Amino acid sequence: MHKAARETTSFCAALRERLAGLDGMEAVVCPPYTSLDEAVGALAGSGIAVFAQNAHWAAEGAFTGEVSPPMLAELGVTGSLVAHSERRQLFAETDASAAQRIGGVLDAGLRVIACVGETETEREAGETDAVLRRQVEAIRDAVEADDRHRLALAYEPVWAIGTGRTASPGQAEEAHALIRSLLDVPILYGGSVKPENAEDLLSQPDVDGALVGGASLDVDSFASICETAAALSRS
Repeated sequence: MHKAARETTSFCAALRERLAGLDGMEAVVCPPYTSLDEAVGALAGSGIAVFAQNAHWAAEGAFTGEVSPPMLAELGVTGSLVAHSERRQLFAETDASAAQRIGGVLDAGLRVIACVGETETEREAGETDAVLRRQVEAIRDAVEADDRHRLALAYEPVWAIGTGRTASPGQAEEAHALIRSLLDVPILYGGSVKPENAEDLLSQPDVDGALVGGASLDVDSFASICETAAALSRS
């Protein structure tokens, strides 16, 4: 919940200039609903995609306060995050409701970044594998094979989000390898990614990209991570 419309416009204009001509990676921004229209306008033709932070599963109906996938599509938004760890923790998102949202977004012809990950309590209890299996299998069962090319997963170790802690490259790779064994789609790592650790994390064989949190709020910081990703793809 950062950057209202005016600040989003300035941010996107600066990011567009900074990433112009950068090949070998795809950048996506996910501003709040109230800034989506400005982001779409500022980034039109740039190759930088605009996703929402969440979407309801229904195309329309008595769901006051929600936003439907067709509404997002009409704005020019091309996808949405689903089941971010904050949605799971703070707003009671479940595996079942996440699966419904993913289905609704894909049915509207949009793309999805679906988030999975364990809490600190679950990791300390040795439940990481079981949690990831449960979450990924719920997503896998909700997505038709023909739609998987529009799906990416993001592994968010909840204990590393907003804490300054980061999974080690080995921990990230281990989790990503498990996820890929269950559902072979692009897998992003999200957990205190910043310019200083991006290369080590993105160099892992099963880490296909990053879901960037706080570091994405600053143009230079976010662009630096994008440049690292592009350099690694070329090498």
